[in-house]
Amino acid sequence: MEEVLVKEMERVDDLQCKGLRLIQNPEGFCFGIDAVLLSNFCEIRKDWSVIDLGTGTGIIPILLAGKTQAKEIIGVEIQEEVAEMAARSVRLNRLEKRVRIMPQDLNKVVEDLEPYSFDAVTSNPPYMNEGGGLLNPESMKAISRHEVKCTLEDVIRVASRLVKDRGHFYMVHRPHRLVDIIYLCRQYKLEPKKIRFVHPNKSKKPNILLLQCVKYGKPELKFMDPLYVYEEDGSYTEEIHGIYGRDCMDENKDVE
Repeated sequence: MEEVLVKEMERVDDLQCKGLRLIQNPEGFCFGIDAVLLSNFCEIRKDWSVIDLGTGTGIIPILLAGKTQAKEIIGVEIQEEVAEMAARSVRLNRLEKRVRIMPQDLNKVVEDLEPYSFDAVTSNPPYMNEGGGLLNPESMKAISRHEVKCTLEDVIRVASRLVKDRGHFYMVHRPHRLVDIIYLCRQYKLEPKKIRFVHPNKSKKPNILLLQCVKYGKPELKFMDPLYVYEEDGSYTEEIHGIYGRDCMDENKDVE
């Protein structure tokens, strides 16, 4: 196998899922628990074609490759340096036959891919809209966290363009954007079908939401049981332990 170069300042993290590993740069934007929860929330069937919009380090395509029998998983990432690192993680895990990273602006990806051709679209988009305290609009962390290169509407519009009729759209986001999310999904014919709120613990309000939509689905939204990340003593709940191991999560908290 071609030797995969891990560059200076990068590290290789064990994803604790079928031996999968991920190359990350701590100076950039490392994945958080939200990406892991989304990959677990997705219901991906055998031989499906999946595309992840704003894939970052490639965490979601790589985890989906380990958790599901999807035939093809594409990760779209506008930052060339980050996309190149994600592609090296794909090679590191010998997933080249199933996972492909596209260094592309998601707003332009519809020009290169056949519309309405994917069974599922996933996305962990930037959470912060315009005016969210952005300091450096070109930094990796800023682009990953703020709507610098794409907006929430961009993500939902492109997802609707790529997914098949009755195909699935999965997204993780923040509860304070829920009204915008539901409005835009319906505007682009992605009917919300399942929603799950994630709480830091039982005494705190939710700060993550997981949403499943179906293209041209019938109106009926199911509220799933809440997911709690921590027990009151600060340890992880049994459900979180079942989704993902402790060792890697401790460095990627995003649920305070």
